[in-house]
Amino acid sequence: MEVFPWGHNRRFNSYSEYFKRTLGERIQKVTIDAGFTCPNRDGSKGIGGCTYCNNDAFNPSYCQPEKSVKQQIEEGIEFHINRYRRAKNYLAYFQAYSNTYAPLEHLKKIYSEALAIPGVIGLVIGTRPDCIDDEKLAYFQELSEKYYIILEYGIESCNNETLKRINRGHSFEEAVEALEKTKKYGLKTGAHFIFGLPGESKEFMLSEAKIISSLPIDTVKFHQLQIIKGTAMEKEYKENPENFTFFELPEYIDFFIQFLERLNPHIVVERFAGEVPPRFLAGPGWGLIRNDQIMVKFEKRLEELNTYQGKIFNKQKLVAGNSSSS
Repeated sequence: MEVFPWGHNRRFNSYSEYFKRTLGERIQKVTIDAGFTCPNRDGSKGIGGCTYCNNDAFNPSYCQPEKSVKQQIEEGIEFHINRYRRAKNYLAYFQAYSNTYAPLEHLKKIYSEALAIPGVIGLVIGTRPDCIDDEKLAYFQELSEKYYIILEYGIESCNNETLKRINRGHSFEEAVEALEKTKKYGLKTGAHFIFGLPGESKEFMLSEAKIISSLPIDTVKFHQLQIIKGTAMEKEYKENPENFTFFELPEYIDFFIQFLERLNPHIVVERFAGEVPPRFLAGPGWGLIRNDQIMVKFEKRLEELNTYQGKIFNKQKLVAGNSSSS
C-alpha cells in the first residue's frame, strides 16, 4: 500500500491524519460564537459585511452569542460526545465573524475562559487579515507555548477585483502580509478560499493553486460558492443569474482533483467542500448529500484517476530543480 509524503496512504494531506500524526489522537473542534463583528459590518470599513455571508447558515444550534463561551463549549462537547465518541480532547473554534476584532484585554478574557475548560487543548481563531497586530500576535505566541493555537484567515480569493466585488474590505496583498507576520511569531496559520465567485473562471481558480502553494500556511479550507438566503449575494443572484456559474457535484470533484494535483503537498487540506442546511440555500445545491458522503466519492475518484495531492506540483518543482542545476 502506497504511503505518501505526508505519512499515510490517503491521497491528500488530510486534517484528521494531521492531528493523529502531530498530537497522536483524534481532536474535535467545538464551534463558538463569541459575539464579535467585522470592520466591514460596523462601519469602520463598510457596512453589510461580505456579500456571501450569513453566519447562521454555518453555526450549530448550540452556538449562540447570548450564551457564555463556557456554556457553548460544554454544550458543544456534549453534542460531540454523542456523535463522535472517539474524541477525548477539543479545540475551541471561534468561527463567527472576526475573532481578533476587539481590544486585547477582551480577547484575553474570552480565550482564557475557553482554555480553562477541561478537555480544551487549544484554539482555532477565525479572523481577517486586517484584524491582527503585533500586540495580539505576541499574546497568541505566548499561548502557543502551552496550547495548540492556529489563526485562520478568511482570504476567499487571490484576485483583488473579486475581493472588491464581494465587499471583503481588504486586498490579497494584505492577506499575504498578515500570514507572513503571523508566521514570524512562530504561529500556525490557516486560510479559507471559495471556488465559484462571480467573475472567476475555472482556469483562474486552477491558477490559484500555484499562488496558494507559495503562502506560509499550514492548513487550508476550500468550499464551493453557495448562495445563502438573507445575503447581498442572494439579491445579486436573483437580479443577474447569468453572472453566476455553479458546479455540479461530479464536476466539482474533478475540478478539485485538478486543483489538488497542483497544490503544495505540505499544506494540510482541512476541507474541500462546504455543507449548508438546504433551508438556507437560495441557489443551486447538491441536495441532501453530507460532507462525509462527498468525501467517499472524492477519494474513490482519486483512486480511479490514480492521482494525489501535489502530483503536478512535485513535477513542476523537479523540472525547476533540474533546470537550475544544469
